[in-house]
Amino acid sequence: MDYIAILQNHNLKVTPQRLEIVDILHKNGHINIDDLYKALQSKFPSLSLATIYKNINKMCDKSFLIELKIPDQKNVYELTKKEHSHVVCSKCNAIMDINLDTLSILNQAKELSHYNLDKSSIIFNGLCPKCLD
Repeated sequence: MDYIAILQNHNLKVTPQRLEIVDILHKNGHINIDDLYKALQSKFPSLSLATIYKNINKMCDKSFLIELKIPDQKNVYELTKKEHSHVVCSKCNAIMDINLDTLSILNQAKELSHYNLDKSSIIFNGLCPKCLD
């Protein structure tokens, strides 16, 4: 994956730290700031938590990343991709993307609420296959 071109397409300055953030997010799918900080420490030991927040916020502002707010957990971040929903394990906190027809759900919510809705965030909670055993 050409991370440099992707960052540039979102009008983001290409830095070694941002390239590593993108690589970590690509490999992990979803990650919170604390885990991202730990993952970056080995390559950038002097990198501060404030710098990571600054980069993450800038990447979210440019719609390069999405902040996912999961009830009773720390917020996680993921690379922006086609609209999708999430399932979260109530035991181990594993997060998985699922593709649902969110447009029909959004339209139904518009009809019921009379709000002018333009996006959705749907999170299902339950036990993953590993935790069911």
